Formats: sequence, C-alpha cells, structure tokens
Amino acid sequence: MKLRIMRFTLTVILSCFPPILLSSCDKNEGTADGSKPPQAVATIGMVADIVRNVAGDRLSVSSLIGEGVDPHLYKPTSTDVKSLQSADIIFYNGLHLEGKMGDVLFRVARSGKPVHAVTETLQEQENYIVEEDPHVWMDVQGWIKAVDVVASALSDWDPDGATIYQTNTASYRAELVELDAYAKKVLSSIPESQRVLVTAHDAFGYLGRAYGIEVRGIQGISTESEAGVRDIETLVTFLSEKKIPAIFVESSVSDKNIKAIAEGAKAKGHTVIIGGELFSDAMGMSGYYEGTYIGMIDHNVTTIASALGGEAPEKGLNGELSH
Repeated sequence: MKLRIMRFTLTVILSCFPPILLSSCDKNEGTADGSKPPQAVATIGMVADIVRNVAGDRLSVSSLIGEGVDPHLYKPTSTDVKSLQSADIIFYNGLHLEGKMGDVLFRVARSGKPVHAVTETLQEQENYIVEEDPHVWMDVQGWIKAVDVVASALSDWDPDGATIYQTNTASYRAELVELDAYAKKVLSSIPESQRVLVTAHDAFGYLGRAYGIEVRGIQGISTESEAGVRDIETLVTFLSEKKIPAIFVESSVSDKNIKAIAEGAKAKGHTVIIGGELFSDAMGMSGYYEGTYIGMIDHNVTTIASALGGEAPEKGLNGELSH
C-alpha cells in the first residue's frame, strides 16, 4: 500500500509541474528518415544493458552513470540533462536509486517523453520489494521481470519493431535463466556455516534472499548512510565467532570500512581475507565481459563462492571472467 501511495504522490507531483523549459525533449525529428537509429538513454549500466539486448541494432543506447560510479550519490551534469532532453525514450531503475536525478526525470516525463522505471511491475508485488531496496538486479529472476518491462515499453512505443523486441527478449531471457541456475548451483556449494556475505554497504539483500546467503552490510542500503564504530565492532565480533573466512570490497564504494573490519578481526585472533571486489551499484569496465549484466553477476557469484569455500569454475559460467 505504501508503494501505491508513493506512485500516486509522484503522479500528483508531475501534474503540478509547470511547463518547464524542455521543448527540446520532443521526439527527435532527425530520426524519421532512418538516417540514424532512435536514441535510448538509461541512467545506469545494468538498465542500459537490458535495453541493448532487447533492442538490438534498432536503437542507439547510452547510459549516464558509468562503471565504478556510485548512483546513490551521483549528481546529474549539464551533459546528462542534454542527453535526456535529446533522447527518444528513457529508462531508469527507480526505487530511489537515482534520487539526485529525480527532479530532472520528473521534468522530462512531464514534457511528454516516454520515461520508464524498469522496476515498475515489481513495485506492485508488495512481498518482493524489501524496504524500497533498489538493488533488484542482484536477483536474476527479479531482473528478468525488468527485461519484460523494457520489452513491453519498447513494443508499445515502436510497434513496428515489436516482433524484433520480443524475439530478442526470448533469447536474452534464456541466457538469464541459465545464469540464475548457475548462481544457485555455485552459491549452494558454500558450506552452510560459511554462507555469510559481508560487504561495504547493503546492496546484496536480493541476492541473499534468492540464493540462501546471509548478508551483512557495514553501511545501509544507500551509501549516504554512515557506518559507526559500533557497527564495525559488531561485525568484527560476528566474523570472529562464526569463523567466516572472507569479506568483500565493492567497486563503487570505498574499501576503508572493509579494511578496518579485517584489521579488527585479526586483533581478535581471527584472520579474515578480502575475498575479492564485487560489482554492486555499477558493472565492470565497458568492453569487457564484466561490463555486461551477465558478466557482472557471473563475476560476483563466482568470486563469492570461491572465497567462502564453495566450488566454482575459475573463469565462471561462460569461461570469460578476466580475474
């Protein structure tokens, strides 16, 4: 019910916006002659990757927030605003992930441009969303639902391409189903007493719930929250008592607190290693396997399983991991 009220509130807010100076948000007339594909803009890489897989060559797709960048703290630049204004269709994650970009997205939507949250159907499933945690992509089954949202939005917006979008979606869904099965297999190979994932912030809740891993984040769901000395001391005690062998840093979050926990555990006589770097709020480098959603999740679950005593192939599901 709370989420429904929030969506209604946003609708009211949008209706109250004045006709803001976004006249350039009208659909790009330069694409009508087919000289270049329409432009789709996504806020984060994981969403952009969905759009690329569903759209194929029919759209040109770009994302605003690159690898290694924390979307919780990201502030849109003037270049970002121009990209949104010139886009033909826009996709974002939602659930407050892009909080500092919210006003810009509202204004663009108010102008009449199609703007879609890929988590919109999940928000209707009240037992799925965890305290408005935006990190839905950590559960592959949840992200498959986001793929369906993109496919439906593109088909409605561009009916001539509907067959292409649905065909591409079916192919991509099959890959994601395989990825989900792999994640379940390798994470379940971790000894039960060691199925504990400790990271810099609480970005892996959906992964934990989907694959049976207890998750402990030093910071909260948003990296805007601060970790206190007591939080760190509590985790040090927990790790030492449970004899958890590894903790993990994140590519888009400072490793300061993780290192403090490792040092604290050592002082208590328990050696805990840093088991690797995980991709939480951003994918890996563009042009690499880890710079795709499938590569991102493959890297994460393979790294977690290997460091916590499970069994996983060194190169991951598809033999393409670079670590």
